[in-house]
Parts: sequence; C-alpha cells; structure tokens
Amino acid sequence: MKRKRNILLFLLCLLGLCLYGCGRTGGTGDGRIVDVYYLSKDENGIEREPYMLQEEGADRQIEELLEVMAHAPEDADSKVVLGAAATVLEVSREEAQVILTMDEGYRNLNPATEVLTRAALVRTLTQIDGVDFVSMKVRNDPLTDRSGNPIGIMEASMFIDNAGDEINAYEKVRLTLYFADESGTKLVEATRSVVYNTNISMEKLVVEQLIKGPNNEEMFPTINAETKVINVTVKDGICYVNLNESFLTPLTNATAEVTIYSITNSLVELPNVNKVQISINGDTEGTFREKFPLSTIFERNLELIE
Repeated sequence: MKRKRNILLFLLCLLGLCLYGCGRTGGTGDGRIVDVYYLSKDENGIEREPYMLQEEGADRQIEELLEVMAHAPEDADSKVVLGAAATVLEVSREEAQVILTMDEGYRNLNPATEVLTRAALVRTLTQIDGVDFVSMKVRNDPLTDRSGNPIGIMEASMFIDNAGDEINAYEKVRLTLYFADESGTKLVEATRSVVYNTNISMEKLVVEQLIKGPNNEEMFPTINAETKVINVTVKDGICYVNLNESFLTPLTNATAEVTIYSITNSLVELPNVNKVQISINGDTEGTFREKFPLSTIFERNLELIE
C-alpha cells in the first residue's frame, strides 16, 4: 500500500509539472498535494487518497474538493462521501469557516456513517489554506448530535486517528451526570465532555461514565467501581439498565436513594429517556439495599439535587 501511494504521489508530481508547463483552462493550478478522505468499504472508518489541487484560491478549491469527494478514486476500495444520501445544497465561507448546507436526506444516515462523513469533510476541507473550521446544517436547521445538541464549528483535531490510515467513528459529546455530595445524601450536577465510539449507545455511555466516578474531589462516586454494564436498551421512553451483581455492593459515602437517582437523573437528561428500570444479571425480582424493588420504574427526582 505504501509503495502504491509513493508511486501515485510521483505520478501526481509529474502531472503537476505538465499542467504548469502546458497551462490549464480555468487556472494554472495550485500544484499542492492534499489528502482526500473517503468512506471505507465497510463504513467502519475513512481512508485517504492523495490528490493534487488544480484550482487556485480557497473558494475554488473548496468546490474542487467537494466535486472530487463525490467520485470514488480509481483502483481504490472505498466509497464516496457525497452522493444521494449526503448532498451539499449550498457552500459559503465566512473567513476561516466553511459552511455546508446539506439536503434533508442527510438526516437518514446511520449515526456511525454520519460521523465518518463529517470527519471526511472536515479533514479534507481544512487542508485548504485559509480554511480552519467547517460547520454544517441540514436545510435551515443546525446539525445536531444523537442527543439533540448542536454540533457547531468543527476542526480536524476533533476526529481521532487510528494507528493506521483510518479514522474510526469517534465523536465528542457533552454529558450531564449526577454524583454524590460529601455527605452522600444529595446529588451534585456535573458536565463532562467525552470522546466516544459511536458504535455504543449514549445510554450505555452515561452509565459507564457514572461507574468511572467524578473527576474532582468535590464530588463522590455513587456506583461501585467493580460494576459491569451487561446491556442498556430503550423502549417507549424507558431505559432498561442491566448490571452485574457488583452493583449491589454498597458504597459507604452514598445512600441507596443517591445511587438509584444518580443513574435515573443522568439518563433522563437524554432526550429519548423518561424513566429508568435497573436489573441485576437480567433479574428484576430482587431489592436494592433492602429499600428499592428492582421491578420499580424510576422517574427523575429533583429533590435530591443540591
């Protein structure tokens, strides 16, 4: 692969010399080689192919690269980023920011593919001189993440590289979590930015972050750190959290109420969750700390929040 890439780069350089020597309709050409990103065949990552810029000036190069991204490279085992499912309706630029307006069909991309599409667009366009950021919207609506939060302005560093040439479906999200106060009888709200793999659900991510515990000494954990998440599902607004038996081991600094509503209040912050039920190894017959039947479906408790 590396040998093939080096040969291709050499050929592109020769092509650039020819273009400069013979001239080119529409401009003399930039001659700079950049990476154009495409979806991998299995859509689990994005792959890059070298490309020599033919146009001059940021605006013309933006249009050029978007056109290139709509066509798969020859002899490459990858998929186009822009097509029927992801169509750019309008492009504008405000200083160092490119604004892409996408067609309504963009909303139908599955979450992992959507993140990879964004990663490919941002990584490709920010190589243009004078372009540092990309923002996207669908028609007149700002693009949002799976929690309904506006994604806003993006830069290349937001997307994490693999050890190889691919970028996985990673995304940065801001979560609202509830941990225990010093007395262990109240909940304290915390916001946390997390970079996560979009192959896992937001609900599972919330529970895993609660198990990790707080990031500062002013808050205290509510769940035993040995607890394992078996699975988390949502149906009709109810989030079903299945944990292993370590969850039943109490923490000395958190009451039963604080533990239960740490999970419940944190999950209900997600737009698709209204209530929570907790089970142990799939069983809802037991009782948590002799106080809360696991068959109970819990709702948000604001009285415990400090």
